[in-house]
Amino acid sequence: MLSAPIESNILKSVCSRSMASKTPVGFIGLGNMGNPMAKNLMKHGYPLIIYDVFPDACKEFQEEVVSSPADVAEKADRIITMLPTSINAVEAYSGTNGILKKVKKGSLLIDSSTIDPSVSKELAKEVEKMGAVFMDAPVSGGVGAARSGNLTFMVGGVEEEFAAAQELLGCMGSNVVYCGAVGNGQAAKICNNMLLAISMIGTAEAMNLGIRLGLDPKLLAKILNMSSGRCWSSDTYNPVPGVMDGVPSANNYQGGFGTTLMAKDLGLAQDSATSTKSPILLGSLAHQIYRMMCAKGYSKKDFSSVFQFLREEENF
Repeated sequence: MLSAPIESNILKSVCSRSMASKTPVGFIGLGNMGNPMAKNLMKHGYPLIIYDVFPDACKEFQEEVVSSPADVAEKADRIITMLPTSINAVEAYSGTNGILKKVKKGSLLIDSSTIDPSVSKELAKEVEKMGAVFMDAPVSGGVGAARSGNLTFMVGGVEEEFAAAQELLGCMGSNVVYCGAVGNGQAAKICNNMLLAISMIGTAEAMNLGIRLGLDPKLLAKILNMSSGRCWSSDTYNPVPGVMDGVPSANNYQGGFGTTLMAKDLGLAQDSATSTKSPILLGSLAHQIYRMMCAKGYSKKDFSSVFQFLREEENF
């Protein structure tokens, strides 16, 4: 049986942590992925301090909107960033009005962008100099998983800080995996997306061949998904219009994960392969295919539009 003073102190400590957990969280980057991620934090009771380089992205939120990443850092000591590229991330953290201009000591900064692992490591060094903590936590699962709160987070950083990051990330994802030192989260994400790109191209090629051989696309997809060719690209995100509802291929390839972003991630994989002297034969080919798609008008379409690209390239 606990004595009254000890029991009282424990209750105060628990209440203090509970109240602290609901203090404002900064969120920077409210695009296709960041928007639903931020909304899931709100659903779990976290008030937000938000910023996006495009003010219109903040309009549907009733949360406090500020005018720069620095202003977010001034008002919140836990910040999540979800940005398109390494350049965007560097600007958000180290730019003229970046987070590091007003970051508070002890702040936890979580970057869920997919960027070069070496950039994550450099940002971590800069953040550490300011007495704060940086973790890279890129995501997998796409817009659908972002909406449902079922993302997978791959987290790199100081292990002692993982529990604090997990508290927030668990509101947005069903899997939060510790990967080791800063940069390891990005490494895992780059490998995942390279495989995703390859499997999407393979699915699109198989579906296109089957259709040209006279097979009904829904029947072919059903067979693939009960056979050894089954993969996420075929059973969850099929690239053929009319096969599945609620995916970009059912909406003229709008929304989802843009072709430009997939080409960017494959470029990161290519750079990493070069620096580690790792052969990525199919990864390199996938990179070239998605770059070609960007040059031919597919840059703003979902990456599953590779099926449409193959259909139009009669002599590919």
